[in-house]
Amino acid sequence: MGFAPASDDVYLRPTVRRALKVLVVGHFAVGKTTFVGTLSEIKPLRTEEVLTQAGALVDDLAGTRDKTTTTVALDFGRLTLNPSLVLYLFGTPGQQRFTRLWEDMTRGALGALVLADTRRLSHSFEVMGTLEDLGLPYAVAVNDFDDAPVHDLDEVREALDLLPETPLVRCDARDPDSSTRALIALAAYLLSRDAELEHA
Repeated sequence: MGFAPASDDVYLRPTVRRALKVLVVGHFAVGKTTFVGTLSEIKPLRTEEVLTQAGALVDDLAGTRDKTTTTVALDFGRLTLNPSLVLYLFGTPGQQRFTRLWEDMTRGALGALVLADTRRLSHSFEVMGTLEDLGLPYAVAVNDFDDAPVHDLDEVREALDLLPETPLVRCDARDPDSSTRALIALAAYLLSRDAELEHA
């Protein structure tokens, strides 16, 4: 599956006939905004606000010393897959108090890419649990931060208690090729699930 970049125009090509929706989810400060911005062919819509002292009382800022802003509604990007098909990327806010908002955003989504951070793996459990409660299939991409410990993916799979069929890959949310491979892992998983359901 190759991605076909659109022109620099913000408008859809007249040949586009279908749009797909995927969520990019994860805990606070895991790289969702960066991921969406890296892959979006248009200037992404961002709803970032400056972190405040009040927010520090409810948000876990451990391991995020350089973070100064946070998403408070959503990130939105677009990726043209072929002349008739586009993919919309919806990045969700990561703080627990916004969970209700991104539960609403799951409507119409084919699946979700969960970004995880090896420095705070336990923070991913609530995100994955919510997706499972909502019945939304997902893949997991470990976002390789420069200062994060590197673990074998089998160890990460065990730590996250993932099902054998749940895709688990590494990615660098700053790198288009790496981020594209993570999306491809999710897409392949969704296609295989559809094929299984058709033959069930």
